[in-house]
Amino acid sequence: MPAPMEKGDNTATAYRGPKLPNVPEDIVVTDALNLQCDERLWVPQAPDVWFRPLCFNVSHGYFVNILRVRKNGILSRHRHTGPVHATVLRGRWHYLEHPWWAEEGGYAFEPPGDIHTLEVPEGVQEMVTLFHVTGAYIYVDPEGTALGVEDVFSKLEAARKHYEEVGLGAAFADQFIR
Repeated sequence: MPAPMEKGDNTATAYRGPKLPNVPEDIVVTDALNLQCDERLWVPQAPDVWFRPLCFNVSHGYFVNILRVRKNGILSRHRHTGPVHATVLRGRWHYLEHPWWAEEGGYAFEPPGDIHTLEVPEGVQEMVTLFHVTGAYIYVDPEGTALGVEDVFSKLEAARKHYEEVGLGAAFADQFIR
């Protein structure tokens, strides 16, 4: 049972006051977990790797997406500049540097500064994970030398390019910007 409100009316009456200034509209993706959605919604990231954007928060430097991987082996080695939250929807994966496994129905928190190598093991036909990524991924070699960067801006650019190419129009990605 929800805690009672300390002040004010807690009846089922919608707020009737003025909208606060500069508050953006909500993002509602009604079929976000429909993994059989229109294939055009999946943005290619690498061979056999796609992401489906849910939010590009350009003012706070984070993005939320669903990552779909249909291959085994090493996906990437990277360092996080901000925290990452991951919820596994299908399959499993792990980091070579850690003893734990991210498995279907599980959640993982990855702290800023963590460097790890993501592997999808043999026998996993498809790995699908919901990621909330703040900051950037810095792709690195085994010694930590930076090789590339991915952040909310590069993800947005990739989505706009893809949606233009598949006939949805580049502006289709703008619905996810906040």
